[in-house]
Amino acid sequence: MEEEAKGFVRRVLLFKVKPETPPDQIEEAIKRYSNLVNLVESLKSWHMGTDVSIENLQEGFTHVFELTYESAEGVAEYMAHPAHLEFHELFWPLVEKVVVIDYKLTPFRNPN
Repeated sequence: MEEEAKGFVRRVLLFKVKPETPPDQIEEAIKRYSNLVNLVESLKSWHMGTDVSIENLQEGFTHVFELTYESAEGVAEYMAHPAHLEFHELFWPLVEKVVVIDYKLTPFRNPN
């Protein structure tokens, strides 16, 4: 896997948006968030989705985002980037709860 060899880091974010947030405000924030991949060099990809689970185990989380960075240092570069800080100021007031997990891609080889 090419991403493993390069030391890429993935970030998974789960967001629970405040229920009183108007849908158009959420949509505008997501558009701005998606544009960060064009503004921050270390951010290599950006994907998002909304919950469609039938298991009802999402605990109120409504949106998932997956970002890929070139390295752990790239995550730090992203966090300090002015475009990210500007987005954070816009989006954070809409958020009720967030979960963030960063991980390096790790190969799993079944011994069987």
